[in-house]
Amino acid sequence: MISKAQIIKRFISYVTINTESDPESSNTPSTTKQWDLANKLAEELKSIGMQDVNIDDNAYIMATLSSNVEHDVPVIGFISHFDTSPDFTGANVKPQIIEHYDGKDIVLNENLNIILSPDYFEDLIQYKGQTLITTDGTTLLGADDKAGICEIVSAMEYLINNPEIKHGKVRVGFTPDEEIGRGAHKFDVKKFGADWAYTMDGSQIGELEYENFNAAGAVVTLKGKIVHPGYAKGKMINSMYIAQEFINSLPRIETPEHTEGYQGFFHLHDIHGNVEETILKYIIRDHDKEHFEARKEMMTKLTNELNSQYGGEIISIEIKDQYYNMKEKVEPVMHIVDIAEEAMKQLHITPLIKPIRGGTDGSQLSYMGLPCPNIFAGGHNFHGRYEYVPVESMIKATEVICKIAEITANSHLI
Repeated sequence: MISKAQIIKRFISYVTINTESDPESSNTPSTTKQWDLANKLAEELKSIGMQDVNIDDNAYIMATLSSNVEHDVPVIGFISHFDTSPDFTGANVKPQIIEHYDGKDIVLNENLNIILSPDYFEDLIQYKGQTLITTDGTTLLGADDKAGICEIVSAMEYLINNPEIKHGKVRVGFTPDEEIGRGAHKFDVKKFGADWAYTMDGSQIGELEYENFNAAGAVVTLKGKIVHPGYAKGKMINSMYIAQEFINSLPRIETPEHTEGYQGFFHLHDIHGNVEETILKYIIRDHDKEHFEARKEMMTKLTNELNSQYGGEIISIEIKDQYYNMKEKVEPVMHIVDIAEEAMKQLHITPLIKPIRGGTDGSQLSYMGLPCPNIFAGGHNFHGRYEYVPVESMIKATEVICKIAEITANSHLI
């Protein structure tokens, strides 16, 4: 049996280390504090008996669990990231353990009146009676993705300590800077040497994902002219008003707060401006490749139309693709999804196969030659003060890793 006490101890030892990444930094890792956990993980992997433990100059960690079967077995991998999101502070995390959750409101911070309520976060109800780890309301928790790391390390330790469970060679990888879109940028797929892998980076128990958004970022720069407002008639051009036209010309209901499932969106996530210059920063998302291209074209066309309307090149747009839908790379090897699904079923977990409304390291890795579906790690409400993780979900995710390794070594699905 996977030790509940050990899972809790290991997870808390990870989340109390601040590993927030920084999108403004060009270094890898983007923050030096990520090294604190990276070095700890490398030593921990050695201590549990993993082989070929390596941490490179960019803090990417790889290690090997050797095969204990004589016949040829595909090499599989499990990957998670150790940075946390810069969207909310990860400094001085103070985890709270809620035993036998009663299904009612959880007071995260009495002084600040911060409450985690099932009336707002309905998923809480399904974990009634379980053990939850929450924040104290002043930081994020870091289950994204330190829960995944905890599960991978715990699974490797369990397989090492229980050699009667047959498995092939297993590779594990831990990455920096996933939260700022760079987790796979310097990942050496050839060095990793797996036939396929799984990221342990999903949310609720049962999630199994092999579809994600096609993604791009867009920066729209609008130029104006500043003139003394008392003498501005016919002369002043206020870039903020033109920015407002641009914003209002995109479909208002095609935004994150109005979409779900396979529906794509335009998301204005940052705006800075004055009369002379306004800069809009968007992300563009769509599961369908044709719709994705159409969204980019819509923004380019709108830029050209407004330039024509105002009689000059006052608006410029720069669009850069970020990642693509991994479905294209996973569908030709669907047995890797079938194995994960079978593992869950054998453990009496109902698989929830659905598209990711986002991306993971796996989406980039799949296009780098390492097909890489995503499996639940158990956490909820990522990137904020209401983040929590049920310990029982972490235990189940650890069991799924072990079961995938076992099935792969004895599978008719391959």
